[in-house]
Amino acid sequence: MSARDDILARIRARRPEGDFPLPTLPQFPGVMGDLLEVFTTNLAVMGGQCVHLPAGEPLGPFLRARLGRGRLIRSSTDELPEFSRTDDVASPGGLKDVHTGIVRARFGVAETGSVFLSDRELRVNTIAYLAQHLVVLLDPAAIIPGIADAYLRDDFTSANYVSLMTGPSATADIEGVLIRGAQGVRSLTVVFA
Repeated sequence: MSARDDILARIRARRPEGDFPLPTLPQFPGVMGDLLEVFTTNLAVMGGQCVHLPAGEPLGPFLRARLGRGRLIRSSTDELPEFSRTDDVASPGGLKDVHTGIVRARFGVAETGSVFLSDRELRVNTIAYLAQHLVVLLDPAAIIPGIADAYLRDDFTSANYVSLMTGPSATADIEGVLIRGAQGVRSLTVVFA
């Protein structure tokens, strides 16, 4: 038996018996005011932007007009057949040259201006990190008040992985100079649709 196996066997032998449920999350006071307004404000603070789909305008042509032509755009949502699909790539690294990724978020969090993206929404997780720009479609009715509310949803516990994205990538150097887009998407735009 290797030293590793010996250590793991001793740990398993001393593990207490029984079921140890997770503690109950406390309920904190919710976000006050209009959730859409709070979400928009908090996303803007983090460098993201929000756009409203004009009433009656089809989503595909609206996005095509905003994103332009001649750029590699990939979509993770079935509602946009006019764009190439993220799951058409042979490997996750195949998305490294994507200019713009499009994904539909399950919900948004007003408290932080975050969007919930899991393996079900992304389909290929690298779209949210390798694309230069990310467009997130969000139903305004799917905005919840706070982060604690997100943890209580079945969506959070049933996913293989989850990302709560709040704006584009941001990092700071030792002098505190903020740099956006150095290690991930350079821009994040939420389209309320």
